[in-house]
Amino acid sequence: MSQARAQRVADQIQRELAVLLQREVKDPRLGLVTVSGVEVTSDLQNAKVFVTFLGKEDSKEINEALAVLAKAAGFLRSQLAKAIRMRSVPNIRFFYDKSITEGAKMSSLIEQALAADESNKQSS
Repeated sequence: MSQARAQRVADQIQRELAVLLQREVKDPRLGLVTVSGVEVTSDLQNAKVFVTFLGKEDSKEINEALAVLAKAAGFLRSQLAKAIRMRSVPNIRFFYDKSITEGAKMSSLIEQALAADESNKQSS
């Protein structure tokens, strides 16, 4: 199986899941979910779906939202089967994407360092 095909399938799953999560999953514990990436195995049997949640910072809220998604995985997979023309749709597992929050923390630290550097220059 080509890596390009796996990437195309991953991209298609990402687009379809983004729409499904917005329109079909009506659980208040989720809030606003963003599908930040999908990795599909080369045999197209499994898909790791990376998600972020707007406004959810602590691990308890994030784990609760991931549990909601895990329960909805079967439903979402059946909906994907209707939307994507494939012999079999990959099994879906959801993972929290830390990269966005880590990036925001790094950006904040850089800004603090630059501000401290600037204030040190002015005081000298």
